[in-house]
Amino acid sequence: MIPVYILLGAGFVFHTLGTIALHRFPDPYTRMHGATKCTTLGSILTYLAIIYYGVALYLSGNPEYSALSIHTVFVMVLIMMTNPTSAHAIARAAHRSGLKPEEAVVDKLKEGGS
Repeated sequence: MIPVYILLGAGFVFHTLGTIALHRFPDPYTRMHGATKCTTLGSILTYLAIIYYGVALYLSGNPEYSALSIHTVFVMVLIMMTNPTSAHAIARAAHRSGLKPEEAVVDKLKEGGS
């Protein structure tokens, strides 16, 4: 079960880094970037630990744990799709409302007219 502990520990580290990103970065765009990337990876690592544990229990003779791994795969796929999509929607809404980043950046969205 050492891989489960390693995956859970790595997931915890990335979730912690995402929390630090929310407090340390200067504007909402960089905060969203840091938090979304870190929490997505942290969640994936945590779900992989659950899947590994469920498969290990299934292989040890407990067939009822196969549903645990299958459901966790579905949740992991949903997190991988919804987390970046929601961050993109929030960033686009912030841009359209006129919220500017702290640093001077090239605004390709404004140049493209979208």
